[in-house]
Amino acid sequence: MSATTEHMLWMYEKMVEIREYEETMSKVYLEGKLPPHIQKGLAFDIGGGPVPGEMHLAAGQEPVAVGVCAHLRTDDTVVGSHRPHHFAIAKGVPLDPMTAEMFGKDTGLGRGKGGHMHLFDPAHKFSCSGIIGASLPPACGAALVAKKRGTDAVAVAFFGEGATNQGAFHESLNLASLWKLPVLFVCEDNKYAISVEKSESTSVAWNADRASAYGMPGVLVEHNDALAVYEAAGAAIARARRGEGPTLLEVKTDRYFGHFQGDPEAYRRKGEVAELKKNDPIARLAGQLRRQGLLDDARENALRADVRQRVAQAFEYGRSSPYPKPEDALLHVFA
Repeated sequence: MSATTEHMLWMYEKMVEIREYEETMSKVYLEGKLPPHIQKGLAFDIGGGPVPGEMHLAAGQEPVAVGVCAHLRTDDTVVGSHRPHHFAIAKGVPLDPMTAEMFGKDTGLGRGKGGHMHLFDPAHKFSCSGIIGASLPPACGAALVAKKRGTDAVAVAFFGEGATNQGAFHESLNLASLWKLPVLFVCEDNKYAISVEKSESTSVAWNADRASAYGMPGVLVEHNDALAVYEAAGAAIARARRGEGPTLLEVKTDRYFGHFQGDPEAYRRKGEVAELKKNDPIARLAGQLRRQGLLDDARENALRADVRQRVAQAFEYGRSSPYPKPEDALLHVFA
């Protein structure tokens, strides 16, 4: 399934937006967390600054999100992982309330109570979780709902390669195949489960090979390329909409930042990230668009200016929004 001109331009803009967002957050997040702003004797204060808690960024992994979400509709469900921003942006979650949530503000998606790993937007059928492997069972549930209602809506579960060694992965694939659920399982293989290389934790070279054990297609995209992901995801999603069941899609992608912000990344070899960036997926797609006459300097400059404005506005919204009232601490939570 070749990408349409409209989808190619949409994917490029969203990839630029995701990258701008993640790089902006990488700077804002560190405010107040490093010397001399923190208490003497501490090297990193995870609770300091305007964005408290952990932060997992997805710069470099943009193709996985846009290549899949380009095929999705509003009534399709996406369940993301602990590294969720690229999925949320590609699914259409508004930047302002998403950013406010990360700032812990009352105008956030979860009124500031969920933070960046627990973004919930029912209007866009998006959610995520900080628990490894937790995206797969809810996606199966959403797919079952679509099937019971007789619609052709689909569900997508995004997860990292480390999650494939969790019981939830195997249980979900088994159930989805048994019931022929309209769900796409998407494994982001960025080589590292926190700091452990896949070769040291997983018995197979490619997790896509595991699909055959559950009677479903397993598809591998070996390059961090948006158009390759688009083609593979398009076929899998069309298959799900036809009622032919689930697919396991694995994409070899690249993580430019550490597992979390503040990660010393001692497990990476020197120069690894610089080497990965030589094949940056945004530059790759830009080159393809230029060769087809779909992108020139004027259009790209206008696009990037618009993206910078949207992202800057979202961060200003997050900073300036009010914090929740202390007396509201127990509202909108499960007892």
